[in-house]
Amino acid sequence: MTADQTISLAPETRSGTLVLASASPRRRDLLAQIGLAPALIDPANVDEAPLKGELPRPHAQRLAEDKARAVAARHPGCFVLAGDTVVAKGRRILPKAEDEKTARACLWMLSGGRHKVIGGLALVLPDGRLLSKTVISQVAFKKLGHEEVRAYLASGEWHGKAGGYAIQGLAAAYVKWIEGSYPNVVGLPLFEANALLRGNGYQPNPETGIQP
Repeated sequence: MTADQTISLAPETRSGTLVLASASPRRRDLLAQIGLAPALIDPANVDEAPLKGELPRPHAQRLAEDKARAVAARHPGCFVLAGDTVVAKGRRILPKAEDEKTARACLWMLSGGRHKVIGGLALVLPDGRLLSKTVISQVAFKKLGHEEVRAYLASGEWHGKAGGYAIQGLAAAYVKWIEGSYPNVVGLPLFEANALLRGNGYQPNPETGIQP
């Protein structure tokens, strides 16, 4: 799905409609897990490159807010939810791995140590107000061997993933422990997303969402 495609998943009512500003199937599946089915999926087309000197936490929050604003402009009167996931080693923002060389470098950087996964979350309300927050999880990787790195690269699971890995897949075997939200590491902090929506008046469709 390209960034300019909009997918309707449920009858749109405009009032109380939930729009997910992301093309990520992981975020859609995570919301469905807790009964929050977006009526529309409309990915934001924003530049995700870090600003000069930008640190991981402000970067994640800025991108989530930029995505929410961009999509909200196309869907006035809706709840627009956006997220961004940043994998950080110290002050360094790890890239989304689009090639094997980048994925390999990320895996060796994460091997045998701790890193942070920072989830930026932003919600534009029907009245146009924007609310946002960040959620930080810590992840510890085992010390990887050359054969483990080779096998993971061969799987292709790393492609397009922040930090070059997907915790919900084969890379789970490399994770010694997690501190904080697991869904945040997957792609969306569910507790915070649900609280943000429900705490600001969003009521899911009784046929598709969790009940009050």
